[in-house]
Amino acid sequence: MTNRIPMTHPTATTPDRRPGGRTARIRAQVLDAVRAELAEGGHEGLTMEGVATRAGVHRATVYRRWRDVGGLLVDVIDAAGEINWQPPDTGSLRGDLTALNQEIQESLVAQPSFAVALMAASFHSEQAARAQTQLWADRYDQCEILVERAIERGDLPAQHTDARSLLIAATAPLYHQLVLLRAEPDPQLPSRAAQAAVLAAAAGAFAVRREESG
Repeated sequence: MTNRIPMTHPTATTPDRRPGGRTARIRAQVLDAVRAELAEGGHEGLTMEGVATRAGVHRATVYRRWRDVGGLLVDVIDAAGEINWQPPDTGSLRGDLTALNQEIQESLVAQPSFAVALMAASFHSEQAARAQTQLWADRYDQCEILVERAIERGDLPAQHTDARSLLIAATAPLYHQLVLLRAEPDPQLPSRAAQAAVLAAAAGAFAVRREESG
């Protein structure tokens, strides 16, 4: 889901720095500009011309490659998926989920928050919404290893645990408090949300019944 954001997304603003000559350099410049413009002005302030100016790239190049704002947003989201982000590995499920939540919280309270701006922008572009949904699904898949390790360590019951449901339960309070309620950040929330999810999982709340898993 920070700009290591794992679920949005944890991210998502880390610039694309892959080598590849002029084309890759232009892409990096343009995507950096999109991130900056989006974080500063939101979707309403994001224009092809503004991105071209900030990137120092001719606007015809931007139109030719990305076509419209939706295309820019999709590529920014795709670039987030290219970042070599790895889920935390602290030695315990609670520690892993707390670390994950801390990254999410940092990304959501940053000023300006690119993560929040990108989520809002995805409601204005069907292309971006599809790309963001795929990124979130990929990040949840990537984080399932936290649950797999916990089962191997004996932190969770032996029966199959629905990793996606556990991860959503652990991370959802951050989005609820900081995005929906726009509450002040609580430094204890990442740990409390993680602990609640771990206790629920240990009690079998996310166990998949046989008929569901079969």
